[in-house]
Amino acid sequence: MAQNKRIAVVGGNGKAGRFVVQKALEKGYAVRMLVRNPQRVTVSDERIEVTKGNAEDISSIQALLEGCDAVINTLGQPNKATPIYSKVTSHILATMKERGIQRYITVTGGSLNAPGDRKSPINKIGAWLFQRLYADMITDKEKELRILLKSDADWTLVRLPFVIEKPAVSKIKVNLYDMPGMKMTNSDIADFLVNQISDTKYIRKYPFISN
Repeated sequence: MAQNKRIAVVGGNGKAGRFVVQKALEKGYAVRMLVRNPQRVTVSDERIEVTKGNAEDISSIQALLEGCDAVINTLGQPNKATPIYSKVTSHILATMKERGIQRYITVTGGSLNAPGDRKSPINKIGAWLFQRLYADMITDKEKELRILLKSDADWTLVRLPFVIEKPAVSKIKVNLYDMPGMKMTNSDIADFLVNQISDTKYIRKYPFISN
């Protein structure tokens, strides 16, 4: 039951992450957040535990995951920052294995290509443009996917469209092969991610979602 589970959240102060924390609390989970600056945490609840640390540091990940039942990673970075997505996922998966944690939910962009994709021409063009404009990020995201594909964890890699700051639409489209839409609210993204904790439908898959 959710009331007996603690969820580790990486990127809980971010664009989608802060909504993940709120949705997890609404669904009865306790939450442990990894943040660099605890003063930026805006959600106040006795079921939230804040761990100060850096996701690049495996000791911070180890402290975060102790006693947790699942992990949601919504880490984001500025466009020009050196990408660390694959490094963070590698740290998380290694620590999950040590701690006996199976469920890992993380996010990436809809521009990421993956085995089995059947993208429309417009989405293929979009992916091509992202690969040229953000080559380092896409290369690291591709590395992250390869790490996941080799893992025996129960992972789900959710591919996102453009994230918008608007009230929830509460209508979520899911497609395993192509992006079903161009935009999605952060609240709806959070709702989908938190639901994956107990949903086995997309384990070891990389679904696209949108409103």
